Amino acid sequence: MKSFISEFKEFAMKGNVVDMAVGVVMGSAFGGIVTALVEKIMMPLVGVVIGGVDVSKLAITVGSASIGYGAFLQAIINFLIIAFSIFMFIKIINKMTSAFKKEESKEESEAPDPQLELLIEIRDLLAKK
Repeated sequence: MKSFISEFKEFAMKGNVVDMAVGVVMGSAFGGIVTALVEKIMMPLVGVVIGGVDVSKLAITVGSASIGYGAFLQAIINFLIIAFSIFMFIKIINKMTSAFKKEESKEESEAPDPQLELLIEIRDLLAKK
């Protein structure tokens, strides 16, 4: 029983699991923002462009059945806008991360390697003898 608990603890505390949990929480929060953008700003504008029609209410009647294809179109548009927003967000984060890494590597390259300095000192001492 103890090995099961310690194994679970090891699994739960791995960096990947914690990173994934943070990503899920941030993703759901970001999804809420983008969903509000789509539903409250983008779709009303799309409705104005296509003549004041609420896309989500579009339907076709076949016999006694009503096929609500508008809700499907709305879901596709929502997906495309959300996917594009997440793509842009990740692109910005990657750009900032690479700029930060370049700065770090620049600072590291400016600082001399302690082993190299020691070897240079040894060489200089041997050259003096």
